[in-house]
Amino acid sequence: MSKSLFSEFEPITAKAWKQKIQADLKGADYNDTLIWQTNDDIQVKPFYHQDTLDKVLNIQPQQWSIGQVIFAQQAEAANKNAIQAIKKGAETLQFIIPNKDVNVSSLIKDIDLNTTAIQFKLQFLDFDYISAIPRQINLQVDPIHHLIKTGNWFINGKQDLKTINKIVETTNTLTIDATTYQNAGANNVQQLAYALSHLNEYLNEIDTNNLKTVVFNVSVGTNYFFEISKLRALRALFNTISNAYNINATCKINAIPTKRNKTLYDYNTNMLRTTTECMSAILGGANTVFNLPYDAIYHKENQFGQRIARNQLLVLKNESYFNLVNNPAEGSYYIESITQQLAEKALTLFKDIEANGTFLSQLKEGTIQKKIKESADKEQQQFNDQELILLGTNKHPNANDKMKDNLELYPFVKSNPVKTLIAPIVEKRLAEKLEQERLKTE
Repeated sequence: MSKSLFSEFEPITAKAWKQKIQADLKGADYNDTLIWQTNDDIQVKPFYHQDTLDKVLNIQPQQWSIGQVIFAQQAEAANKNAIQAIKKGAETLQFIIPNKDVNVSSLIKDIDLNTTAIQFKLQFLDFDYISAIPRQINLQVDPIHHLIKTGNWFINGKQDLKTINKIVETTNTLTIDATTYQNAGANNVQQLAYALSHLNEYLNEIDTNNLKTVVFNVSVGTNYFFEISKLRALRALFNTISNAYNINATCKINAIPTKRNKTLYDYNTNMLRTTTECMSAILGGANTVFNLPYDAIYHKENQFGQRIARNQLLVLKNESYFNLVNNPAEGSYYIESITQQLAEKALTLFKDIEANGTFLSQLKEGTIQKKIKESADKEQQQFNDQELILLGTNKHPNANDKMKDNLELYPFVKSNPVKTLIAPIVEKRLAEKLEQERLKTE
């Protein structure tokens, strides 16, 4: 065929499309009828066109691996769980290590570090322990995340940041755990800006010549296309700050579904939520996707929940072929536009934070906590008013569903009044109050 299939058709401009839509509305207002505003202060239009796209961000394609999180309270039991997970398809293991009593050799016994990627996520800070970890293992420890989640440093600010500099010097890797921002109710722009400010605090303290890899741990929500755009925007923003600091480092993203929208009642619906959230993570360019078991909020770690979570990713990779297309979101005018807007708004907020006393100083003043709470309260009101629907919870609940006898974990915000340096950022699910009321009447 010598001619293009579409050569006989005249190209239609964005202006022409809008005129046609306005004519079909028969007098109804275009903006009021078809444009809606998100919590990120972004207007979503009824159509997107190449004419309205200022530029396309250069987002490099990523290959993704199937991850599994294993809590390593007891090294031998965690090792057994890990070996079983590898046999069943896990490609990356993230061990959450609660204290320095966990023996590293026992934890990684019989695991080939050359074929399975291993991450150690430490809930403590001890350089002697860290220095003994094999270099093939990706080490993750984030004192600023510990500060925002607990209200205190591991030791103190000066000592913690000094230790992070030693860790970067030894491992060439820095971790930014941004999961709490999303789980606490921050909107997408806030999540991106705070992750960038979080990183910037470290870059001002460490010798950046030693930095080769920056790992972002992020939570992914259920707003499908916006979550794809959020991860793409994160890479673009990382490139911006890397260029500003003249850093030649690789950005790695670990993504996991949010806890914010997970529910106690009608818990199988959580599997549907995590499936779309994992899809967003994959299409958004995450390097590793760790699924959240459907029963994670109320059951202790168990084989069945882990198997279902892992199998969801196996189906996406091996049956839905999500591993065979590189950068599938590229070229979508809608996603490109949302990506660009999120990146621009987040960069503006980041600059505002830096201009008004840095991220840590605003944490100390409570400014960041206040902004996240405002966003969370707005989202909570939308849930309460059924503008934001969680099926089976605030819409079409099953009155016969009973959960009181199934709770192995306390699924609500815990009150633990202790003296803290700053007000911690508290993770809270949308359905908590409603669920507590239902539990009382069972």
